[in-house]
Amino acid sequence: MAEKDKLRKVGDILLNNAMYIIIAVAVVYITIMRPSFLGLSSIVNIISLTAAKLPIALGIGGCIVLTGTDISAGRVVGLTACISASLLTTAFKVFPNMASAAPLPLVLLLVIGVGALVGFVNGFSVAKFKLHPFIVTLSTQLIVYGIILMYLMRGVNNGQTLSGLTDNYRSFVTGTLFTIRGVAVPKYVLYAVILTVVMWIIWNKTTFGKNMFAVGSNEEAANVSGVNVMRTIIMVFMLAGMMYGITGFLDGARIASANANTGLNYECDAIAACVIGGVSFVGGIGRISGIVVGVLLLQIIFTGLNFLAVDANMLYIIKGLIILIACAIDMRKYLVRK
Repeated sequence: MAEKDKLRKVGDILLNNAMYIIIAVAVVYITIMRPSFLGLSSIVNIISLTAAKLPIALGIGGCIVLTGTDISAGRVVGLTACISASLLTTAFKVFPNMASAAPLPLVLLLVIGVGALVGFVNGFSVAKFKLHPFIVTLSTQLIVYGIILMYLMRGVNNGQTLSGLTDNYRSFVTGTLFTIRGVAVPKYVLYAVILTVVMWIIWNKTTFGKNMFAVGSNEEAANVSGVNVMRTIIMVFMLAGMMYGITGFLDGARIASANANTGLNYECDAIAACVIGGVSFVGGIGRISGIVVGVLLLQIIFTGLNFLAVDANMLYIIKGLIILIACAIDMRKYLVRK
């Protein structure tokens, strides 16, 4: 009997950590096949990609803690990237009457505000009308995409890709923070670290963070205990929208252009990273450190697949499988706890 219990415990450990085990095996295999995968330039590239994708994951993580999600995230990133690129450019196609680029801090505040506005619409609809977050954010995803298409048709742009960004915008985001043996680490890595620290403080050291987890665990109990559920839900979605706005601002300069497809499917990567990192769809469970680990692991596996020259179309299948497996493991943990 004792032997069976030990085997069951070992089996539970293997199943609950199956995703990590699969990724670890994949990394070992990739390293054997392509030793340069663990070279300095590759490691810096993985860290840079992690930093680029981290803000959107930090935002969407709060929505998942509330037992919801936000599939409008990628389109909000696209909209804010287009706004940033249209105002911080040397070729004013969207606003042909502009004589010079807008001040950098003003544009950053503008896109954060745009993200917060979309987040408010999402949060208010979920909290006030008791609509499911999937339906609400599906609606806003379509609305925001329509706004992007209309925005890119303004002036003389005629729907074209926005490029020709100003040097100070590019330098602020992609300039060299420091170098390691000749390999440059971009400035946006520092911004991702700052955002991570800020979000950790918000989640763990503020009343808002405690209320978020309380609402995610049991909305009715949180309401009875005096938590303003409606305000908490709205604030979570607004905070998420602000993170999307920052992601769009960084992405515009990082990619050096913006178009209607910027941000496409970003929410899939963010959701996968959150679930891998232990943010549970059952609600009330999640850690900032877990999200960071999830984003990092996801970028390690995708970079490794690129090293193996895996077909880019196959990556969509792999992403889907990762989300499916991670959610299945998460649900299994929940059922075992029950």
